[in-house]
Amino acid sequence: MRSQRWPDSLTALRTVRELVLALQADAYLTASADDMRWGRDTVRVRLYVGEQFRWAYLHNGNLGDGLLTRAGYREKFFRRTPWHPADWVALQERVLTEAENQGFPFATIGLDSLRLTGRDIAGRVVLKRGPAVYFDSLQIVGTSKTKKRFLTKYLQLAPGTPYSQQRVDAAAALLRQLPYVRLRAVPEVRFARNLARVYLLLDERPSNQFDAIVGLLPNTGGASGVQFTGDVTINLRNLRGGGKQVGLQWRKVDALSQLFDFNYLHPNIFGTPLEVGGTFNLYKQNNDFLTIRPRLQVSYPTARAGRLTFYAEQRSSRLLFDSIKYKNQTTLPDYVDSEYTSYGFGYSRANLDDIYFPHRGLFLSAQGGVGTKNIRRNASLSEALYDGVALRSTQYSFGGRAERYWALGRQGVLLVRARGEGLFNQQFFLNDLFRLGGLNSLRGFTENQFYTNAYG
Repeated sequence: MRSQRWPDSLTALRTVRELVLALQADAYLTASADDMRWGRDTVRVRLYVGEQFRWAYLHNGNLGDGLLTRAGYREKFFRRTPWHPADWVALQERVLTEAENQGFPFATIGLDSLRLTGRDIAGRVVLKRGPAVYFDSLQIVGTSKTKKRFLTKYLQLAPGTPYSQQRVDAAAALLRQLPYVRLRAVPEVRFARNLARVYLLLDERPSNQFDAIVGLLPNTGGASGVQFTGDVTINLRNLRGGGKQVGLQWRKVDALSQLFDFNYLHPNIFGTPLEVGGTFNLYKQNNDFLTIRPRLQVSYPTARAGRLTFYAEQRSSRLLFDSIKYKNQTTLPDYVDSEYTSYGFGYSRANLDDIYFPHRGLFLSAQGGVGTKNIRRNASLSEALYDGVALRSTQYSFGGRAERYWALGRQGVLLVRARGEGLFNQQFFLNDLFRLGGLNSLRGFTENQFYTNAYG
């Protein structure tokens, strides 16, 4: 061992110990510090390195080829290779993890028929599975009104199925994604008579929403009477304790324009973890155009990978104008009759400490779709106006959003947000574009003042 300098004797002892452990981890199992001689300001160490041990072979004892393969075992990795203790420990942990996710949470693993020939180590890996354990009923401790039947399917903890520690660990993350429950602590498991009963500490959380601002305006164009304007938002969550959600929004900010949104979410369709949702959007701008956009989507929520979504959407827009007014039109108007049918995928992941009022964590979402856009000829316009216009084309759409939260003391929160959307096509008309402006997008500007095919 070469000469080194240390500030004190304790550091010297620690360095020697770390060196010996590093040699043993590198398969020099008999490495040791045999002799240490201390002087006034020096220490001399005689280090024994020894031979590097290696695997002669490691055979499968009673695990089954499928279990070992899922645990990452390959016989070539344990034949004539250095005997690293860390590799053997990692294999044990992977095998035990597979076992506890297949109904054997009390399994143990070890080496059998161990043989040492010189520096070669041979043996068989043997698993003692212990008793098979199955999920029992789910128990809710707290004020939550959510039904056990829904939570059992949502968390995939059906009674009679083999115990899985992975599903129990994932339960906390999945429950934090539900806006109508508050998780007081991580789920607890109690074992008795080969059964595992899971206890969920859940409290009810107010999540329904009803906001309304309604006003009156005189009718335009000299007509008598008044008309309603305003903004109404209704969100009903966890209907009858089954996890279903319904929401609608109606907004009329001026006399001639209005917006209507409706959405519905049905979890555990046909008893599976899948969620089926639908949305419907209607937007009428002045007397220019009317756009409706229904959408159907299927989502698969997971604790580790986030939420995966497949969707199909149709967007239909038609003009609203007086044919006499446009009788002598020589160019196409800024709005056209069109249809756009698209299919796409979405992904979202939330790692927030609170879904409503987060203080720390990360939220990510992205989606992309592709479809066919068809421009329909309007009977009130001359067909010659459509010359040179691609009546059928492929259109792409993308969107993304990222949010990062940091807690600043007990009350403060720092939020960094990035958001963007884009449409890609060879030609656009105003009723194809995104509309920006107002409280929800660009504050300080008139509602839907700006038109764009991409923003960020």
